[in-house]
Amino acid sequence: MSILLILLGSLAAIVLFCLGIREFGLHLSDRRRAVISAEAVTSADHAAGLIDDADRRLRQTRLGRWLESELDLAGIDRKPIVILLSGVLVALVATWVVWDFLAPALAVFGLVVGVFGVRWYLRRGQARRREAFVAQLPDLARVLANASYAGLSLPTAIGIAGDELSEPARTELSRVATRLKFGAPLPTALEGLRARVGSREANVLISTLVVASRSGGSLVTALRNIADTLEQRKETRREVRTTLAQSVATSYMVIVLGAGSLLLLNSIEPGTVQKMTTSLLGQVALIVAGLLFGGGYLVIRRMTRIES
Repeated sequence: MSILLILLGSLAAIVLFCLGIREFGLHLSDRRRAVISAEAVTSADHAAGLIDDADRRLRQTRLGRWLESELDLAGIDRKPIVILLSGVLVALVATWVVWDFLAPALAVFGLVVGVFGVRWYLRRGQARRREAFVAQLPDLARVLANASYAGLSLPTAIGIAGDELSEPARTELSRVATRLKFGAPLPTALEGLRARVGSREANVLISTLVVASRSGGSLVTALRNIADTLEQRKETRREVRTTLAQSVATSYMVIVLGAGSLLLLNSIEPGTVQKMTTSLLGQVALIVAGLLFGGGYLVIRRMTRIES
């Protein structure tokens, strides 16, 4: 009997010892994960601090202020330093690709790709935001007409429209309403809106509001008529863009074909582009080809451009 008790006691001691070892291991594992997580958070905070400091320094320069203004017009929530570093990265990659696959003499076009890549990104964002605002103009005109019909003043109607509509009209109208609250005249506040999202449709609506604020008149009727007209123009613009989509794609294919021709030529006979850059005849051929492809792209884009 005593032997059985001794065995049971030994077994219980072994089980308790194993459980203790397991708990100790789990404690060490949790502690290790906590230390690693804390180090990762500290590193992330340090990197974020460096980025914020670099961004603050960049905003103090002319380039930084220009990037900040362009990002604001495009409605892009990015730091200027991120856009600048992205452009530099694209330029370096494009330079390496051109240097390695074509010719070192053409590597300067990699820098051009970086610069125009940033400008294209900003212009594309601004165009999209402008188009989104133009698409909201019929609803904006209706909200202003209903608010005016209810007897509200025009500044109050603009504030209500800013609360009811979605982005980007919400932000733009909130800015106008804020300027009006601080005592800016209505024409001045609306002129800022015209400068930020200038388009023919927006200019018509803004001119109507300015004239109504100065000389009075049937603002409700004018706004409702403008809303119907803007709705028709929106449908017309959509149809025109659909019709011109193939031509716009063709303009980009012209550039792709030009670059692809050089890559294909260099892959068939390695070093051909390098030899062209070192001979007068080859340089002339490259310049003429570049002018033809670039001219074709510009002509097509000019023909398919829709005036805003």
